[in-house]
Amino acid sequence: MKIRSDILRVYQTLHTWVGITAGTLLFIGFFAGALTMFKQPLERWVSPPTHRLAFVETTQLNQLVMDVLATQPAARTEFSVHLAHHENITAPVTWSDGGRSRELDLSATQWQATLNHDNTLIVEKITPGLLAELIDMLHRTAGIPGFIDGEYIGTYVMGVAAVLYFLALVSGLILLLPTLTKDFLALRTGKNRKRFWLDVHNIIGIASLPYHLVISLTVIVFAFHDQFYGALQQVVYRDTPMFSRPAAAPETYEYQQLLPVTELLARIQQEAPEFTTEELLFMGVDTKTPRVRAALKSSRYILQGPQTAYLILNPYTGKILDSSMLPTKANSWGLTTTTFFALHFGSYGGDLVRGVYFLLGLSGAFLFYSGNLLWIESRRKKQRQQTGTVKQALNTRIIASLTVGICLGSILGVAAAMVAGKWLSAQPNQNDIYIGIYYLVFLVAILWSLIRGAAKAALELLIVTIFAIFCIPLTSVASFFIPSLWINTSAAALGVDITAIMLAVLLIQAARVTARRIKTGPTDSLWSAPTKNSVPTSTHLEVM
Repeated sequence: MKIRSDILRVYQTLHTWVGITAGTLLFIGFFAGALTMFKQPLERWVSPPTHRLAFVETTQLNQLVMDVLATQPAARTEFSVHLAHHENITAPVTWSDGGRSRELDLSATQWQATLNHDNTLIVEKITPGLLAELIDMLHRTAGIPGFIDGEYIGTYVMGVAAVLYFLALVSGLILLLPTLTKDFLALRTGKNRKRFWLDVHNIIGIASLPYHLVISLTVIVFAFHDQFYGALQQVVYRDTPMFSRPAAAPETYEYQQLLPVTELLARIQQEAPEFTTEELLFMGVDTKTPRVRAALKSSRYILQGPQTAYLILNPYTGKILDSSMLPTKANSWGLTTTTFFALHFGSYGGDLVRGVYFLLGLSGAFLFYSGNLLWIESRRKKQRQQTGTVKQALNTRIIASLTVGICLGSILGVAAAMVAGKWLSAQPNQNDIYIGIYYLVFLVAILWSLIRGAAKAALELLIVTIFAIFCIPLTSVASFFIPSLWINTSAAALGVDITAIMLAVLLIQAARVTARRIKTGPTDSLWSAPTKNSVPTSTHLEVM
């Protein structure tokens, strides 16, 4: 396929600059997004076992719910009944004073309850660990703080970055079309190392193109859904409500009239026999619009939530209020929406698909990192062709340093927060430790990279990052000798340690390549810092 050279130059410029503009933000989003595929194992790894209350039999749940509502008025706004006994679930019934919020509230307290052996109520107040929520916030916002109309500023920034990301994908595909059949799986390992890393960049990009297209489009919708809904309301629906809401009861219900939990579960099982109920979220039980949201799990269907589908019922009558989020009951629009969500969250196919999404997320982060490095090397080649000499401009040096500092700083910050949170678990609020350590390490990494330069900082930050990641499994080993630490021996939690070891090994190889590049790379490259005794090579281009 032939495309005019002037058109290719336009798309190359577009691909380059949208990648440079959004690359570092998308790196954080993809790295953190990969980790969110296994939020529960992360919570299990970092959560101390001391706050767990005993679970009760299903037949005892109704008494527990009634006792909680009678003695804890705050729970009537919103409370959860947990049916799945995962390690990160601390009690059969939990609630918060202010209900749920998308904002990361570091000082939020949670109440939890169970029944004693003599069926008396036990209530405890705890501060839930928010490490997994911090990582999810990084995924959605790239860590950019602040709010606009109740939404993180970073969410809108990531929405803009996703628009640029989509343009980069399309322009990159157009650039490869003329040589796609010849170069798709070409991996040239000769002396021209820039060519090799460009081939790797292209192979990963084309092979995972459907995934990246889905992620870019879904992020745009998630970021600007209010604006999309507002436009649809004005243009299409006008005076007709877009979403139907449950009709208000003629008078407020009394919580004593709630259907027994066992009866609600039977109603849910009748409506969705292929699913397992994980959680019941009761909302507004003492209002005119009470509802209970059942979180349902199945590996056979595409699910709307990250791991579950949802069914909304009236907790007093058992009437189904909304089944559009249940794949077996949804209409064509509901199935489209569910598929849209599922393709972003990877909530289909069980752990296998989540594992694939984890690898795709890490490979996506690599695309943005390598894209910036390749752009910087290409500028050096163009300068030599035009003037015969290379003088790295200040803005190029800053972009290189920011690429290293932001990308490696985000990895280092997450690893340091995990380790510090576990070692300092005796502190009053672990969440302050998580957020404080992450941003401190992240900002120091950026500052260090700007001071030391991209090449030296890349190697130094890689070494520190490798050490921090190895400290994750070492902390688990140390728990056998230090009473204040603990280890969760479930397969999921141990998987965190194993994954950390594999990631550290990969970064060791990256550090070796980086060290070799620093010593022997071309002296006019930003990615080399040769010593007096080293022998730089100026005839071939290399990239980390």
